[in-house]
Amino acid sequence: MRTLRLAVSALAVCMALSACGGQDGAGDTPTPTPTGAQPVTSPPSPDPTTPGDPTGPVVPPPTKGSGGPTSPPAGGTTLTGTVTSGVEPNCLLLDNYLLVGGPRDVLAPGTKVTVTGRVQRDLMTTCQQGTPFLVETARRG
Repeated sequence: MRTLRLAVSALAVCMALSACGGQDGAGDTPTPTPTGAQPVTSPPSPDPTTPGDPTGPVVPPPTKGSGGPTSPPAGGTTLTGTVTSGVEPNCLLLDNYLLVGGPRDVLAPGTKVTVTGRVQRDLMTTCQQGTPFLVETARRG
């Protein structure tokens, strides 16, 4: 009999707590998240940079004085030196530039090379060192 009373009391407490759990006196207003943001209730808007979307805003290209990376003049940059291995596998460096692309039969650790290409500072890599340099041509010597 004592077990039955305990079970009924526990069930009554659980029902009372679950009935009161969602009521905070605010009506149908969504409960804010810990950051104070309201939940999203509408679908996301389409990407404004998608071509062919006449309703989306057009994002202008960055201007030269924007503080972002700038591309070198036409013709690129030429580097000469000895290729070294990076700290990560398959990462090759030349004078603190990370060599991205190019012929791997020419770009081997210990090889003296001349490469042309361009710096791409905003390129993400897994190599953890060097400034990314997009190799256009490479030759031994």
